[in-house]
Amino acid sequence: MIRTQVSLTHEQMAALKREARMRGVSIAAIVRKAVDAELQGNDREARIRQAIDVMGKYSSGRSDIGENHDLFLDPDYEP
Repeated sequence: MIRTQVSLTHEQMAALKREARMRGVSIAAIVRKAVDAELQGNDREARIRQAIDVMGKYSSGRSDIGENHDLFLDPDYEP
């Protein structure tokens, strides 16, 4: 890994510390993940690949979600 120095506001550092504590990870891990997300966010193809990779990894156990999706939405949801 390469070490670097970054200047943050007091508010940014406080938020990073809270988030790191909540997640149980280091501040550096959060910063690296944020940098990756920002750099990947500029790559449309990478976002498409990531979305495709996720498809099919979740299964509700139901076979009628596509037809009856409105029935499964939160009752407070109003389109």
